[in-house]
Amino acid sequence: MLPLYIIGFMGAGKTTIGQKLSQDLHIPVFDTDHLVEQTEGKKISQIFAEKGEPYFRDKESEILLSTKNINGIITTGGGIILRKENRDFIQTTGSSVFLKCRIEKIMERIEYDTSRPLFVNKTLDEVQALYESRLCFYENTAKFIIDSTHLSIDETSYEIIKRIK
Repeated sequence: MLPLYIIGFMGAGKTTIGQKLSQDLHIPVFDTDHLVEQTEGKKISQIFAEKGEPYFRDKESEILLSTKNINGIITTGGGIILRKENRDFIQTTGSSVFLKCRIEKIMERIEYDTSRPLFVNKTLDEVQALYESRLCFYENTAKFIIDSTHLSIDETSYEIIKRIK
């Protein structure tokens, strides 16, 4: 079962659900975005602005590979599935859940969040197109899918625990 990778689009609730699962299962949680920020000493938005997305994706992949022997929950950035080697790693190293969420709900959640460089100054259509371009990667990488659009944090955690036990 472990590590358990939580994948999905930005704003789907990966970090929040990872923290809840950590409490419910009494196992540690690690967030790849947070680990990149710690390693670089900068916020992701700064990394994007100063060094670009390819640099960030390289660092994100390095962090992901470092989770191989972690016995816990790994919450990932929304774009971690863009690289085939990351998808393969997630599929062969542990279990994975795709937190699927309707784009309208995601937009509600991240509407005022300026820390997401791929969201800032984007229209609903642009965010929808980005979501749709990644959807098959999320679905094909995950061992199971939870639609969290209308679920509470507790309900989502419960559904995941049911599936992994």
